[in-house]
Amino acid sequence: MDSITQAVLGAALQGTVLGRIQGRRSLLYGAALGTVPDLDVVIRYADPVSQMTYHRGFSHSLFVLTGLALLLAWLVNTLARRRWPDQGYTLPRLFLAFWLVLVTHPILDAFTVYGTQLFWPLHFTPLSWAAVFIIDPVYTVPLLAAVLYAAFKGLKGRAFTVLGLALAFSTAYLGFGLAGRMAAEQRFESALQQQGIHPSEVRAVPIAFNSLVWRVLAKTPDGYYYEGISSTFDRDPPEMQRLPLNLEAGKAVQDAPLLQRLRWFTGDWLRYDVVGDQLVVTDLRMGIPGNYTFRFNMAHRDDQGQWRADTPTRWTGPGVGAMFNGADLVLIWRRILDQRPPLPLASWTER
Repeated sequence: MDSITQAVLGAALQGTVLGRIQGRRSLLYGAALGTVPDLDVVIRYADPVSQMTYHRGFSHSLFVLTGLALLLAWLVNTLARRRWPDQGYTLPRLFLAFWLVLVTHPILDAFTVYGTQLFWPLHFTPLSWAAVFIIDPVYTVPLLAAVLYAAFKGLKGRAFTVLGLALAFSTAYLGFGLAGRMAAEQRFESALQQQGIHPSEVRAVPIAFNSLVWRVLAKTPDGYYYEGISSTFDRDPPEMQRLPLNLEAGKAVQDAPLLQRLRWFTGDWLRYDVVGDQLVVTDLRMGIPGNYTFRFNMAHRDDQGQWRADTPTRWTGPGVGAMFNGADLVLIWRRILDQRPPLPLASWTER
């Protein structure tokens, strides 16, 4: 999730656990601590695939963050016994506060589609529950309002109730998103099966700042995939299009280590496109048709017509910002309640 969301979640949690001891400072401390796992972005890697796939790695590990929480709790408790012996600090309470603030950061990240390595250094496919969009005001605004209320009123009485209610609502909203994702996948798979199509894998992801309208992907055994749109309020089958994964093109560099890492990180939701003399690999999970967030030049064709793996570079296209132009957003938001007209998936793809 975005840094503001992670900060206000950390502030709400530390304010709830340590607010009676630290007062308003607990909100500041929690906000700062809640953004610590994202400091891995300062590490620069040699190529964009490594930059993408090593982010949300060791710094988002539940093992690493539990150890860090224990270390911080011990340091603060040691300092508190010397300087503030009457403040009420205890090692278990400090550990609980720091642990909650730190581990909820990667857990919340895992509810987005990007991929979070919660169990690093174990080599599981990064968790990607895709219950909420990476920026979702419905999740963030109640937490922000509660933190501002506590900062204005002070950490006492009703402020704890407000913080608790905001935390309960945000947690329930994640559950709502998970239920919406599963329902969207079920609707899409049913629509395909009614056409005699039996997908091997189905994946839904939220789009455009909400958990009501979903982009759904479905792979088929013949090397194609279906991409469509499904809303919580749909009554008719979702609109969709059939596109090739172009797996044969990918075989030319299938042993390249960075391609293997990208396949692992994305759960192999990749499409391969030959664009001129370049092999472009697309992560299908993020973006909208015709404008995906992560696309990479992975290989080129030499003078003899043979494919040679390259150090990956970002494919230069319209950029993710184009996904959020006003006209497309209006169509996406209208699509939440109204299936007619359907979203122009084909024209988006062609652009």
